[in-house]
Amino acid sequence: MSLRSPLSRRALILAAAVTLGFTGAVAQAAENPYERGPAPSNSSIEAVRGPFATSQTTVSSLSARGFGGGTIHYPTTTAEGTFGAVAVAPGYTASQSSLSWLGPRLASQGFVVFIIDTNSRYDQPASRGDQLLAALDYLTGSSSVRDRVDATRLGVMGHSMGGGGALEAARDRPTLQAAIPLTAWNTTKTWSTVRTPTLVVGAEDDTVAPVATHSERFYTGLPSTLDKAYLELAGASHFAPNTSNTTIAKYSIAWLKRFVDDDTRYEQFLCPAPRGVAISEYRDTCPHS
Repeated sequence: MSLRSPLSRRALILAAAVTLGFTGAVAQAAENPYERGPAPSNSSIEAVRGPFATSQTTVSSLSARGFGGGTIHYPTTTAEGTFGAVAVAPGYTASQSSLSWLGPRLASQGFVVFIIDTNSRYDQPASRGDQLLAALDYLTGSSSVRDRVDATRLGVMGHSMGGGGALEAARDRPTLQAAIPLTAWNTTKTWSTVRTPTLVVGAEDDTVAPVATHSERFYTGLPSTLDKAYLELAGASHFAPNTSNTTIAKYSIAWLKRFVDDDTRYEQFLCPAPRGVAISEYRDTCPHS
């Protein structure tokens, strides 16, 4: 996995180095201004709750524009500055409640997390992608927590057709910093124009969106030069993301930290390729694996 980051962020860090001077302060300049929270460990990112206390606020479908409302989970502190954010879409016929466990778990690691409802439970992936982007626009422009969000550090996630929507959103808005499709479903298999670092999560025993025709093809359909990974959950079904799952949480946190926050402290969980009984297969573009 290469360590590419937006040029604007590199420029910011370089400017910090210039400001501090090239003495012993250069090491400090290399520190990432987007880091949030203490240095991570396996136990810290596998924990049900991370270091940040969280709260939540509900967005009514009546006040939403372009999506069906939802629930925003966010860290209560502002002591470390603004946070990166991620919008999350449910699958076909499902509501935000099917992914509600992800909200406080991700938010407690230092993210603003918007679990949305879609306009219709039958919306297709392209529509869900549009709705994820509309939700991010609402989050950064109109929501009651907009002052807590850094609008330059955004990502998308989704389950099933919502995961297919996450791929659609990443293709349509290349400025996104991360995408995580979870046991995703989409009739489109090639994503050669995606420029967003993408973690594809499949499930070994998925019969709704079998990995051979969905997640594996999404991964191979992404550019070979992209920061990308494919994680397959051992013995898991299509609906694995609908209940609390430590493997999904751990690697989603690591991916979001690494690419939304540019936090290289989390590189250790992605490179070399992780192993374990919960993972039946893992592929990546990490040069160390």
